[in-house]
Amino acid sequence: MEQRIRTVGILGAGRVGTALAREALKAGYEVRIATAKPVEEIELIVEIITPGAIAVAAADAAASDLVVLAVPLHRYSTLDAAALAGRVVVDAMNYWEPTDGAMPEMHAGRGTSEVVQDFLSGSSVVKTLNHIGYHDLESDGRPAGTPDRRALAVAGDDESARAVVLGFVEALGYDAVDAGPLAAGRAFEPGTEIFAGAHDAAGLGEALGRAATGATAPAAV
Repeated sequence: MEQRIRTVGILGAGRVGTALAREALKAGYEVRIATAKPVEEIELIVEIITPGAIAVAAADAAASDLVVLAVPLHRYSTLDAAALAGRVVVDAMNYWEPTDGAMPEMHAGRGTSEVVQDFLSGSSVVKTLNHIGYHDLESDGRPAGTPDRRALAVAGDDESARAVVLGFVEALGYDAVDAGPLAAGRAFEPGTEIFAGAHDAAGLGEALGRAATGATAPAAV
C-alpha cells in the first residue's frame, strides 16, 4: 500500500526550497524547513516568506515523511546520512559548475542523483523537481485532468519510494511521469531536452524515450 505523506521536510531555504514549501502548503502538507543555521536564525524569515511552514532543526526536517534536498549540490556531502536513513529523499538539486565548483565525481558518466544516492546509501533517493524553475513551480500547477497540464519526470531505484513521489508531484499540480530507475534521471539534468523545456505527459514520455535510445528531438516545423 502506498505510503501516506503528511509531513514534508525541506532542507534549504533558498528560492527553490521556499517556492516548494509554499506549493506543498497549498497542497495540504505540513511543511518543515531547515538550513545549516540554528532554528532561531531562520524562524522569522520562514514566517515571512513561507507563512504556515515551521522552521526546524535539520534532524527534525529529516524525520518527515518525505524529505526534499534543495541545497546547492556541492553541499550534498554535508548532509546527515544517518538522520536520512530509511527516508524517501527527493533530490531537486542540479550541478552548476560555475557556482558549485569542480566536482570530479559529477563527471564520471553517472547521474548526479546516483552520486547522491551512493552517499545517502540508507535512503531511497528519487530525482524530480529539478527540471522546473522556481517561478514556474508556483505558476504552472493545474488540477488533474486539465488539458496540457505540465508534466514532471520522476526517477528512482526503489519502486515504492518512486510511487510516493509520483503522488506528491501530482498533489503539487503536475502530471507525474514515471521515468524508471535513478539512472534515467540523467535525461532531465541541465543541458538536456527535458530540462530546457516544458512538456505535457505525452511529450515528456516521448522525450524520455528519445533519451533512452539516443535519438534526437524532431525539428520544429
